Amino acid sequence: MRFIETIKNIWKIEDLRNRLLTTFLFVLIYRFGSFIVLPGIDPGALTALKQQTSGGLMSLLNMFSGGAFANASVFALGIMPYISASIVIQLLTIAIPYFQKMQREGESGRRKMNQITRYLTVVILLLQGPSYLINLKMQMASSGTAFPAGFWFSFSSTLILCAGSMFVMWLGERITDKGIGNGISFIILVGIIARFPSAIIREFAFRLTDAGGGLVMFLLEIIFLLVVIAASILLVQGTRKIPVQYAKRVVGNKQYGGVRQYIPLKVNAAGVMPIIFAQAIMFIPITIMQYANPESASGFMGTFLNMNGFWYNFVFAIMIIAFTYFYTAVTINPTQMAEDMKRNNGFIPGVKPGKKTAEYIDTIMSRITLPGSFFLAIVAIMPAFASLLGISQEFAQFFGGTSLLIMVGVVLDTLQQIESHLLMRHYDGLMKSGRIKGRTGSVAAY
Repeated sequence: MRFIETIKNIWKIEDLRNRLLTTFLFVLIYRFGSFIVLPGIDPGALTALKQQTSGGLMSLLNMFSGGAFANASVFALGIMPYISASIVIQLLTIAIPYFQKMQREGESGRRKMNQITRYLTVVILLLQGPSYLINLKMQMASSGTAFPAGFWFSFSSTLILCAGSMFVMWLGERITDKGIGNGISFIILVGIIARFPSAIIREFAFRLTDAGGGLVMFLLEIIFLLVVIAASILLVQGTRKIPVQYAKRVVGNKQYGGVRQYIPLKVNAAGVMPIIFAQAIMFIPITIMQYANPESASGFMGTFLNMNGFWYNFVFAIMIIAFTYFYTAVTINPTQMAEDMKRNNGFIPGVKPGKKTAEYIDTIMSRITLPGSFFLAIVAIMPAFASLLGISQEFAQFFGGTSLLIMVGVVLDTLQQIESHLLMRHYDGLMKSGRIKGRTGSVAAY
């Protein structure tokens, strides 16, 4: 059987085996830490907090932390503060020359930017830690449980939450260096997948009841989910190839060039970043309301705390389309591509080298970015449509949005890493039909 043979081949490669085992060990540490409750907090008094995170925007926060948020764990703030800091630094590289200079310095500049990102992460954690404790106090009070009082408890708990998130970040970096790669994205993937078994079991149990529609409805949901996953894979892998002809040139007795190659332009060159940018802005109302429930808010705040409402999803989709164009313009530089082709005696057939080539590439990118941005927006708001069709909130989150695209992208990247190790040592790849395509050539999740 091909699957068993592939597993044996993977196990034979010592470096790949060690990387997989190291990744598995770090994942176990992360999952174990997600259940370690803050000192002084009674785990049995978290019923209200778990109820609060069962739906709406709070369920997204809980999903990205792998359930640690609802458990009042030392990892409750998760990896999201680091991601927020990374987004801020990326934006600063566009607007501030100092960061642009560091970006051009290569490895040394990258280390400096990573250090600044860590410092900014600590600042964000010091702001989010007290907010989380205020919300925890409110939820425990609503269930009639006393919250530990005193400045020193709040101070120590904030430090523990900060240390927990920084440790999660360290685990992600170790997975990148010693494990299978894409450590930060892999940590988020683990948190998302950890919520999937309970979500599908609850949905299955609900569908078996008389009011749930039976097993047929559950099977239709699974088929619908598979269709959305397939569409997301196409969105991640979709490319438009531009032919490039390299002119012949003779150096000494050797001839160079004279071949045709292709530049693969991604339909979704921005990756999942537009959704993350838009989602971060949509989280602002819930941060202002100190993690309040949508039911307790009204008016403007109530509208943007209801993730299944029309205006929330409309604004969310518009922001995703706008950020897709913005991030594509930042990551794809047609002028630089045209100069590189001209420097290497390459040209696009029928297009003059230089400025005309840059304009041609820019036009192509604009044309393929439009459908890509709409497709990305549709996938992002798909959980709202799933909820309208009667699918439970917890299970509906897997029908689109950031969670699904991260799952698809990271899984494809991980499989591509494994396949590269196999092919490098002359073993068969994972697929008979061809090599697995990850997000190479586009912006990774983080």
